[in-house]
Amino acid sequence: MKVTQYITVDMGLGKRIALVAHDNMKQEMIDWATEHRQELSQHTLCGTGTTAGLVSRATGLTVTGYRSGPLGGDMQLGSRITEGEIDLMVFFWDPLTQQPHDPDVKALLRIAALYNIPVATNRATADFLLSSPLMHETYPRRLMDFSQHMQARIGD
Repeated sequence: MKVTQYITVDMGLGKRIALVAHDNMKQEMIDWATEHRQELSQHTLCGTGTTAGLVSRATGLTVTGYRSGPLGGDMQLGSRITEGEIDLMVFFWDPLTQQPHDPDVKALLRIAALYNIPVATNRATADFLLSSPLMHETYPRRLMDFSQHMQARIGD
């Protein structure tokens, strides 16, 4: 039986939150971010290009924008997760419309799960996540020790 080793990575008091919304969900994201503007102002925000710009303009909050999702923004966020630069993600995806970049979306969600990042995929979950007492304290996020996994793969 293989034993997986874990390490902990502390999320600080100010969380680093990624905001993503598919086209049909952008207004929902704007409405949600506007409603939670005060809470979000206590954290560092980033997001895919269009979503970041729309949320920033609607709320006046600073939201670092990466590329649009279909142009690589999902992959950029996935990279930031692997580098430990994102603590949680609010991703309002459209369950009724197939996206041209669905493989990128799946990859982003897989990376978030692999790195144990909390993900809200709808407004109700985002509300619960943002209202959690854990948002106001450090949190020891448990993370698989990938060094052991990589050593086994290369045979060291």
